[in-house]
Amino acid sequence: MPGSRIVNASITASALEVREEGPTVSRKRSRNQSSPETTPIKPQTPIKWRSPRRRADADKNCEGDVSTDAKIVDSPRKSPRKRLSDQLSQKTKWNPRDPAQMQAVKEALHVATSPTNIVCREEEQRKVLDFCKGCIEREKAGSLYVCGCPGTGKTMSIERVKELILVWSKERGYQLLDMIAINCTSLANTSDIFSKILENFRPHKKMNGSFSPLQHLQTLFSQKGQLTSRRMILLVIDEMDYLITRDRSVLHDLFMLTTFPFSRCILVGIANAIDLADRFLPKLESLNCKPSIITFRAYSADQILKILQQRLMVLGYDVFQPSALEFCARKVAAASGDMRRALGVCRSAIELLEAELRDTKKEFNLVGFNHMELALSKAFKSAVVDTIQSLPQHQQIILCSLVKLFRQSKKNGTTVGELNKSYIGICKSTQVPAVGMLEFTSMCGVLSDQGLLKLGNSREDRLKRVTLQIDSSDIIFAFKGYRFFQSCLED
Repeated sequence: MPGSRIVNASITASALEVREEGPTVSRKRSRNQSSPETTPIKPQTPIKWRSPRRRADADKNCEGDVSTDAKIVDSPRKSPRKRLSDQLSQKTKWNPRDPAQMQAVKEALHVATSPTNIVCREEEQRKVLDFCKGCIEREKAGSLYVCGCPGTGKTMSIERVKELILVWSKERGYQLLDMIAINCTSLANTSDIFSKILENFRPHKKMNGSFSPLQHLQTLFSQKGQLTSRRMILLVIDEMDYLITRDRSVLHDLFMLTTFPFSRCILVGIANAIDLADRFLPKLESLNCKPSIITFRAYSADQILKILQQRLMVLGYDVFQPSALEFCARKVAAASGDMRRALGVCRSAIELLEAELRDTKKEFNLVGFNHMELALSKAFKSAVVDTIQSLPQHQQIILCSLVKLFRQSKKNGTTVGELNKSYIGICKSTQVPAVGMLEFTSMCGVLSDQGLLKLGNSREDRLKRVTLQIDSSDIIFAFKGYRFFQSCLED
């Protein structure tokens, strides 16, 4: 069998040779003829997002000039949305030296400027509107009494309701209301209110001289067919406080007009006196003409701030520092809650800035806290403050001594002798020569004559009791900003 061994050995050798050549060939093929599956993927830059219009333009350019398409991709134009956002982000700055911008700001803060949207009075407007809707739907007369402190948005809200009720009547298919608005401050006599009302019913017809305007109105509303129109009448009487007489007969007769069988009046009375209804309500209740009552509360600090921001929003640029507006809102809300007062203070602060710009070359971009503080001090300054500021220096020092003495002893009164000691102490600390006791007592008498102090009776001047007749806060406020008197008041 040696021949077979030789054959098998040759076959085995050839097989081994094939095995060794196989991988070698495959490695050569993988280096020289690499397939797409084994080719490493190169990282590509992400394709920039393009709008449909830009993609369409790029497709057109691909058919012709390739270099143009490359330029479009490299330097893309901003979309209209992006351009608009860039414009909005760049808010226009207020230039207080620009007369047109200054006038626009003053008009936006003017009391006579009615805002497009009345904020912070939505609930009160809804109540008035619902009352008027109910009268129109039932075709029945009614009376409403709207009361609140001055500057709480009563008249402005009623004007807005008049617009809304007309729109609502038109949408529901009701006849449009006849509107009659009378401001009682324009009346020479309280009884002229009935003549004004009657003129709207019969403008060109002569009245019988034997009957008063009130009697004519009572006849119109008590007999069928006297009124030529079936329309409801919205009668708004503003400043109703002026109709108050000793016997209140005018007010009673006015509200009685809504009780006649053929009356179609929706009477809305507006007054500043909150307790007016309480005073004449029992009588009206006995006459079966008790009105519904809606009270407008004084504005809070947050509401005043919101209204100011809403008025300034239409300008498109900032006018006040936020801290200045907040300070104004807090002060006015604490004093009265009168929105008209807040608008006046803001306008005054702008005028102060305007005066500073005329006197200096320094630039002010916004109305600051200092402008607002000075405007508020002018708005709320009383006659007492003016009197204190006009006093001679030594009398002003006596008032400072009294405030300081009361603050330290926590008492409401002292004697002339004790007050004199405090006065001398302040004079020494401020290096001002003090006056003698006789002159000091005389100055205390002058302050007493002006109503700032009260002197008691005693045989000895030193033992006379001294009390303040004014609030100590008025003295502190009068000397605010004066460094000398601030040091006098320091403990």
